Amino acid sequence: MAEAPGKFDAAMTTWQEWQDAPWGRLRYAIAEANLVRHLAELGDGPLRVLDLAGGDGGDAVRLAARGHHVTIVDYAPAMLAAASERASTAGLAELITCVQADVAALPADLAEAGFDVVLCHNLLPYVDDVPGILASALAPLRPGGLFSVMAINRHSATLKLAIREMNPAAALASFGTDRSRTAMFDSALTLHAADEIVPVLRSLDCHDVRHYGIRSFCDYITDDARKYDPAFYAELERLELAATARPPYMHTARLFQLTARKGPRP
Repeated sequence: MAEAPGKFDAAMTTWQEWQDAPWGRLRYAIAEANLVRHLAELGDGPLRVLDLAGGDGGDAVRLAARGHHVTIVDYAPAMLAAASERASTAGLAELITCVQADVAALPADLAEAGFDVVLCHNLLPYVDDVPGILASALAPLRPGGLFSVMAINRHSATLKLAIREMNPAAALASFGTDRSRTAMFDSALTLHAADEIVPVLRSLDCHDVRHYGIRSFCDYITDDARKYDPAFYAELERLELAATARPPYMHTARLFQLTARKGPRP
């Protein structure tokens, strides 16, 4: 990975504030709902989940609260420390394990562990070799297991520039680039589209690929203050959940989430 762990550690406070904001809460709530659609297909009992680049455990804690065993892999020490603290506070320490490692060079005991579910959320924008990192992420997943990959939707960048920033010139220029930058982590990003990643997953022997959108409306509502109103937020969450798998909204959502099953179609 191109970015140093210290960049992510230094932004911990800002990142946690973002997670507590309405847009952060929607990101995790919708991703969880999309995963739950498929978890029952994997069998009864607790599942073994590997959360790659799992940061401070935003996804992991939700899955552990459902009784699943989650291993978080990240290479930023402060993120992992926050994940451990979050797990302890929630009474889930026995269900969450934290491992400091690079996703592209997983320890052998993880790479060969045969997990039921592997998450690869918010990692693709930071890597150069997308097929390579997806192959590495799929290696620990058992045949028939569930894979979930999430990334910023490149198509949303143009809408965001035009609607939120009211900058049509920048929106027009964005048609010609897949590059962006995150101020929070002071890092360069590569933006992708779901229809570019789906063929890569299929080339890696995945099937039953499903496309979901996360935050189809929130990022284009300019009145951020109103999103903190509990009643408005509840209505917005219901709308977002209803649209997550509904075209055309998933194609312009701020994030895309793809789920797939590993191995040839039965």
